[in-house]
Amino acid sequence: MTGTLLNTGAILVGGGLGLLLGSKLSAKLKQTLITALGLFTLVYGVSMFLKTQNSLIVLGALVIGTLLGEWMHLEEGLTQLGAKLEHQFNHANGSEQQERFIKGFLAASLIFCVGPMAILGSIEDGLTGNFNTLAVKSILDGLTSMAFASSLGVGVLFSAPLVLIYQGAITLLAAQMQTFTTAAMMNELSAVGGVILVGIAISGLLEIKKIRTVSLLPALILAPLIVYIISLF
Repeated sequence: MTGTLLNTGAILVGGGLGLLLGSKLSAKLKQTLITALGLFTLVYGVSMFLKTQNSLIVLGALVIGTLLGEWMHLEEGLTQLGAKLEHQFNHANGSEQQERFIKGFLAASLIFCVGPMAILGSIEDGLTGNFNTLAVKSILDGLTSMAFASSLGVGVLFSAPLVLIYQGAITLLAAQMQTFTTAAMMNELSAVGGVILVGIAISGLLEIKKIRTVSLLPALILAPLIVYIISLF
């Protein structure tokens, strides 16, 4: 759990510094910064997708995962959570500020949790106690949260508890996952995560087209499961 706690702290510290910095930045500079983050997220997502060894597995996981995500109303659930957090802790005046809070919360939560370093680092931490991967992720997430918070506001900070729960759960379950997880599973999981990151970039950061990216999250579980099922035949 050491790496997860370090990661959570980095997000909070980086986000706090970003909030202090954000008050000194012009609206034009903030918008340009969001665009830069969007472009980086887009390219990073594509690089993750290129790790796939079977694009049909990624496609199947996304199709089935989207159906499950829509059936479970994941997008609405996480949006409502963001709205409740905003109402409880931020008390923003005006729908634009409320939307900005929720946008920062959703985008940061997905970016911090979807990447392969979150999963592989948590597994490594749980199995061996080596949290070097999560230490590197902490630095990256701290810088990212600083940039996000300066542009999208305090909502970014509330992604930290989700990271703590998400990565902490993976770390605690790592011993059970050891006999199940293979390199092929991780490759397809990373590829699906890359597609979701591209969706985040297009929808939440570059604002090219609205995409219900949260509904795609079940595909992260389905991709390695499909790989396992195929390996049985």
